[in-house]
Amino acid sequence: MDEYLWPARNVAEYAYCPRLFYLMEVEGVHLANADTERGQLVHRYVDAPSHLKDEEEDPDKPKAVRSLTLSSQLLGLTATLDLAEIQGDRATPVEYRKGRPRYDQPPSVGPDVFGEEPPPPQAQPWPTDRVQLGLQSLLLKEHGYVVKQAVLYYASERRRVEVSINDELLVEALATLNTARHAATGPRPEPLLHDVRCLRCSLQPLCLPDEVQFQRRHETDISPRKIWPLRDDATHVIVQTAGHRVGVAGAALKVTDHDGKLIKQIPIVEVESLCLMGYAQVSTQALHVLADHEIPVAYMTTAGRLVAMVEPQNQVSALVRRAQAAETANPTRQLALARALIRAKIINQRTMLMRNHPALPPSVAPALADLVTGLECVQSSAELLGMEGQAASLYFQYFGGMFKGPESQQFEQHGRMRRPPPDPINASLSMAYMMLVHDCVTGLRLAGLDPGLGAFHVPRPGRPALALDLMEPFRPLVADSMTLSAFNRGEYSPGHFNTTAAGCMLTDDGRRTFFNAYGRRIDTEVTHPVFGYCLSYRRMIYLHARLLAAWFIGELNQLDFLTTR
Repeated sequence: MDEYLWPARNVAEYAYCPRLFYLMEVEGVHLANADTERGQLVHRYVDAPSHLKDEEEDPDKPKAVRSLTLSSQLLGLTATLDLAEIQGDRATPVEYRKGRPRYDQPPSVGPDVFGEEPPPPQAQPWPTDRVQLGLQSLLLKEHGYVVKQAVLYYASERRRVEVSINDELLVEALATLNTARHAATGPRPEPLLHDVRCLRCSLQPLCLPDEVQFQRRHETDISPRKIWPLRDDATHVIVQTAGHRVGVAGAALKVTDHDGKLIKQIPIVEVESLCLMGYAQVSTQALHVLADHEIPVAYMTTAGRLVAMVEPQNQVSALVRRAQAAETANPTRQLALARALIRAKIINQRTMLMRNHPALPPSVAPALADLVTGLECVQSSAELLGMEGQAASLYFQYFGGMFKGPESQQFEQHGRMRRPPPDPINASLSMAYMMLVHDCVTGLRLAGLDPGLGAFHVPRPGRPALALDLMEPFRPLVADSMTLSAFNRGEYSPGHFNTTAAGCMLTDDGRRTFFNAYGRRIDTEVTHPVFGYCLSYRRMIYLHARLLAAWFIGELNQLDFLTTR
């Protein structure tokens, strides 16, 4: 650990959140949000390195050096200064911030009782900003410069705040550096408890401070706040026509046909994922831009089978991956995870039948409830697999009775068949399950997990076992419900399916109808039964993927997967 050069800015984050520092520097995870994007805009000028000039500089005028990078093996520290004003052997580091400074007192509303105006509030630097300037000053001093003061420029108020560089500040900066280095050698630090700064933290969806504290403490006064976004406005792009090509045009993603005619153009900041079906293509330039914006790209067959996934590399956490491998290899923990998944799945299957079957026999719902109760006594994966099979057999025995059209009789004749699907309902279910796998793979990769190491499904080459595990509770809620609604509402027509000796497949028009129906369902908001806030089903998948990661590393003792009543 002594050989690693810690960035000064991230070390400063330790001043208020050691867990944030650990996630950023030890696990190497970085997430963007609106605040970080605005910060990038503020830094767009100072991030461009200065060019040395051959002509003589004015000795009476300080030389401004942008993006000055300094390192120290002695301190184990590196830093890139936004700006350094250098004059002879004197240097003044200048840091840019998008926000506002801290004030020593709130603004006054008027004169006091004696009619005197109070002094105006004094702008002060935030503690983390002071620490960062202290660390930069240490680096400048080691490189032979004299540093008496530093400057913070807060862009929201266009205000320069001067900071005196004294021994007290340097001692505080060194203490923070040493504490951060010590914290990096242990396990992931505890999350903050209802800290107001979590509300604007970009890593909150990965850290999950309120959710972890709530499940560990079980105290009513720390119920999770509604930090997660209530709406999912991001665009999930699906390109399914052969010959269509995805490229970039400035800050936008563009889709063109085989003749180069523009079909669609979407701002890159609004894109969350890209899915290419069949023989649609994407340019290398677009892949680079998508990777820079941490947007995953999925390659699928026209039938919906996931073939490959292109993911950004900075989402991989060695800590989480090691814990996942150890936990999925432990039979006891493997069984506990699989039991929680199947329990939620059977509960949701039971709810689906009770809500939508007009003539459900009275014995079906109690039979599924008994299977849920019996899961607590399961002692092996084989026994659990048998009970899950019993529930699935009972569920699909009455599944066709929920449909109103003639497709119901075809399904009841064949039952659930997937290779190949013999009828329209089976074809729609298979496509929906494939898309659900894609969403689960995306969620797991964003959580830093390996989709191939599962608990209930046996890992095999090319099989996303953990994604298949994660989708189990969501099968009835998303795929089955979407298929039922699409047929009963008359969205599908006979021309949307093509039946051959190779099975029943969706046509191009049928896939368009399918994606419209699936998009509406996956974006439907639902209330989490434990945390109490509303998220879309897609966001619920991402949330459960991150809860899985927390469970793997030991932060959570139990998992509560989504169920509805």
